[in-house]
Amino acid sequence: MSILSIVIQLFILLFAITVHEAAHGWAANKMGDPTAYNLGRVSLNPLAHIDPIGTVLLPVMLALVRLPAFGWAKPVPVNPFNLRNPRRDNIWISFAGPAANCLVAAASILVLLVLKFLNPGVDQFLKIIVRTLFKNPEILRAALPHGLYPLQGLALILYFAVLINIYLAIFNLIPIPPLDGSGILLGLLPDEAAQKYDRLRPFGFILVLGIIYLGFLNMIIIPVQIFIDLLLG
Repeated sequence: MSILSIVIQLFILLFAITVHEAAHGWAANKMGDPTAYNLGRVSLNPLAHIDPIGTVLLPVMLALVRLPAFGWAKPVPVNPFNLRNPRRDNIWISFAGPAANCLVAAASILVLLVLKFLNPGVDQFLKIIVRTLFKNPEILRAALPHGLYPLQGLALILYFAVLINIYLAIFNLIPIPPLDGSGILLGLLPDEAAQKYDRLRPFGFILVLGIIYLGFLNMIIIPVQIFIDLLLG
C-alpha cells in the first residue's frame, strides 16, 4: 500500500475516533453527567482522546499489512450517579459514538456522489483505483504520480472516511465489553440477566483481542466495501 494511502487512513481514523469519543461525552453531558465535559473530552481536538496503543501502534501495524486502519481512543469517563436514569441513559451514551460515525459516513457519501456527478474523472478514479485498493495496491501506486488531481484526492479521502467510519461503527456495536454494543445490550436486558452479562467485563478486552486475532475484522470490512460500492454505483 502506498505511503499516501496509509497516511490518509491514519488521518481519517484519528478524526473518526475523535468524533466517536466526543459524541459519547456530549451525550453523557446531555444526560446529566458533566464528567467528560469537565475533563475536556467533549472536544474535536485529537490530543484529548489519544491512546498510545489503540490510536497509534495498532492502526499503523494494520495499515502496513494492507488492512484498513482500525483502533480506539481513551474511553470517555461516565459517572452513572450523575445520570437521571442510569440504565436508559447509558444506552444513548453508548449509541452516540457509532451514531456519530454513521453521520460522518453519510455526509461523506453525499459529497462523493456530488463529486461523481460533477466530474466524470472522479467516477472513473473510484471505479478503477479505490475499489481495488486493498485487492491490488499496485494500481494505486502506479496511478498516483500522474493521476491524482485535487478532486480525485478529495474523493480518496472521502472514500476512506466512509469506509473507516462505517467499519468503526459496526465493530463498536459488537456486544462485548468494553465495546459500545455491550452498553446498549446491558441497558436492554432485565436486571438479573444484566448482572450476569456484566460479569464478562473483566474478560472483555481479551475477547476483543481474540476476535481481532481470528480475523473478525476481515468479516466486517468485506461487506462494508461491497455496501459502499453498491451505494456509489
